[in-house]
Amino acid sequence: MSSIMHNQTKIAGVILAGGRARRMNNQDKGLVNFNGRPMISYALAALVPVVDEVFINANRNLELYQQFGHRVITDQTDNFDGPLAGVLAAMSYTEAERLVVIPCDSPLIKAEHVQKMIITLEESDADVTVGFDGTRLHPVFFAVKTNLKGSLHDYLAIGQGKVMAWLAEQALVQVDFSNEPELFSNINTLDELVALESCLWS
Repeated sequence: MSSIMHNQTKIAGVILAGGRARRMNNQDKGLVNFNGRPMISYALAALVPVVDEVFINANRNLELYQQFGHRVITDQTDNFDGPLAGVLAAMSYTEAERLVVIPCDSPLIKAEHVQKMIITLEESDADVTVGFDGTRLHPVFFAVKTNLKGSLHDYLAIGQGKVMAWLAEQALVQVDFSNEPELFSNINTLDELVALESCLWS
């Protein structure tokens, strides 16, 4: 049970691990080791203490992802339609009123960051809260009201897929993480993985 469930609002979380990862030599990024652990494990550690249920959105290696003990869901099409397809899948499976979305390839995000996005959503009039590093928004780090499922379905149905464009159509509030922008560090290539590991050890 979420530690901030003072109003008994049910909260789900989804980890986006459904991409092709072309720049990672097509490896499944969530299963690539970072400091000796699969990257998906860092996302799980950030979500599990804060939300009521966790989904892993993946489109390959489903049996490997199932070993992490949470429900694995695929996109509703076979087209690798991008992050929003994973968000829509999670909205379709959950009965929670709120959904937290984080990627599988940003191992520095922690539960306190997830919690801040949820608290901001609850304390504002927003429909979505998005991580902000002091310079720009990070559109795959957000908390959203699941009653936007219809809006998202319609957006994808007309062939759109840009995350920020859909988020910008909603009542949006940014969540300020300008004091620790490094939490948004994401790993798209093996070189980036090595570089981030080196930073942590230096």
